[in-house]
Amino acid sequence: MRKLKPSFEDLLRSSLRSVLKNKSRTILTSLGVIIGVTSVILLTSIGTGLKKYINDQFETLGSNTLFVAPGRIFKEDGGFNQNSSSMMMVSFKPKDVANIKKTLKDVMILPEKSFSAEVKSKDYKKSTTIVGSNYLYGPHGDALPSDGNGRWFTKEEDEKNALVAVLGQKIAKDLFPNTTALGKKFTIKGKRLKVIGIEDARGSSMGGPSLDEYVFIPIGLANDFAGNENIQELMVKTSTKDQVENTKKTIEKILLEDYDQDSFSVFDSTQLLTSINSIISTLTVALTGIAAISLVVGGIGIMNIMLVTVSERTREIGLRKAIGAYPRAILLQFLFEAVILSGLGGAVGIILGVLGTIAINQVFPAQVTPASILLAFGVAFIVGIIFGVAPARKASKLSPIEALRYE
Repeated sequence: MRKLKPSFEDLLRSSLRSVLKNKSRTILTSLGVIIGVTSVILLTSIGTGLKKYINDQFETLGSNTLFVAPGRIFKEDGGFNQNSSSMMMVSFKPKDVANIKKTLKDVMILPEKSFSAEVKSKDYKKSTTIVGSNYLYGPHGDALPSDGNGRWFTKEEDEKNALVAVLGQKIAKDLFPNTTALGKKFTIKGKRLKVIGIEDARGSSMGGPSLDEYVFIPIGLANDFAGNENIQELMVKTSTKDQVENTKKTIEKILLEDYDQDSFSVFDSTQLLTSINSIISTLTVALTGIAAISLVVGGIGIMNIMLVTVSERTREIGLRKAIGAYPRAILLQFLFEAVILSGLGGAVGIILGVLGTIAINQVFPAQVTPASILLAFGVAFIVGIIFGVAPARKASKLSPIEALRYE
């Protein structure tokens, strides 16, 4: 008897007909793959979006920026320090700022002091974060109100501890819900402050509190409210990027005269950005790996259904073999069916993942990349092959006589 050798297109068409014959089973079988692919795309998109958002945040500060913060933040190998004994908290003093200015005359220093306090207007009161800094912080610390939203406080207002404030967008609307906050007055600890500026919406900074609820005031006024002259951190800007390393060493030398080595950290934006991106990448890979378990579960579901399908179509397989079908052709058809089930699940998962990413991006940074789509679909395709091989081999090895006698 002459063997029947169907073409690749015939096998593919026959497999597609078999899969679409029972649409409900196809959808349910592909569900595990759909969930897995959707999860992988969503998690990788959130990780990518978050990294891009943080990179953009640091780009606004510039590559010529140094940060002086309390505690030993980084280990010697560059990663974040998790040793609590090396995180002794200090507060910098005005004399530290003066010493740095005296030694480094060409740098710009933006001190930052924050504390919680209740702000009150006629219609609203709330405890929020008060941030004190100098007149340079607005234009050089990415906090300057845009045109039409007022201004930052001047050098004169800064030196005189003027009762003025720049409000985050949300706190401005909360304090004055029915009118513009510009020119209005509100109260902090019994003192009336005038609103001279309103910031644009900025959201949270690197997963922290929302900057839209911050109240910015001159640092001298912040000292009066807090009852001390402590400064939590300093932002130092050099004239050029090339000056960063030497400036960093000089600041460390100045501070070591009064503080222990583990009491403070001087670092640039690149160092901080590298460490943060490393953590986000590791977390994204770990979460994506967990999400990929759904793909394995989906693959097991496909294998189970294909084994059931082989049992249901045993007589069909026996008949095809009896009239001369190659075992290889039967193996390929059932393997194609498994891959089609997995591929359909992958395609639907990609669509849901992209739509989900668009929705998430409205409230949290998320960005789909072609690499994440190719990865998710490629894994789904491989899952279909791996878990389709066993049922396909079983079908191809059935004895024609036994298969025809199967009830």
